[in-house]
Amino acid sequence: MDNDLKRSIILENYQNPKNRGLLNKEDYIKTNTNSDSCIDEINLEVKIEDGVIKDIRFDGEACAICTSATSIMIETLIGKNLEEAKEIFDNYQNMIEEKHFDEEKLESAIVYSDISKQPNRKKCALLPWWGIEKAFIEYEKNK
Repeated sequence: MDNDLKRSIILENYQNPKNRGLLNKEDYIKTNTNSDSCIDEINLEVKIEDGVIKDIRFDGEACAICTSATSIMIETLIGKNLEEAKEIFDNYQNMIEEKHFDEEKLESAIVYSDISKQPNRKKCALLPWWGIEKAFIEYEKNK
């Protein structure tokens, strides 16, 4: 994927993020992640039924990378079972940390493949994924 297309996808997901706005429903797992080095703070609501991600909602204040990463994460994970989602998360984290990863597993999240060239932006791209990881842990704990 060329850099212009990557930038275009990131910008579109920043300007028009998917599933923005919390529902405050009881059957959603709620998590919060925030950065200790900038304004990024993401609140997630995740609905998991029978081990399948049915919905993810978010709100918060965040930079373009963090907001777009949240939107793309949501688009990538809805409909996946937890095993698939965890595999995507592992590959995404490996990509950000410049380790071996399977590009085909990442779908649109591959747009962050060059984020490691800007080390100060890695946390922005990872923040929503840390929030979803918290939701998975909460789901497993309360199953």
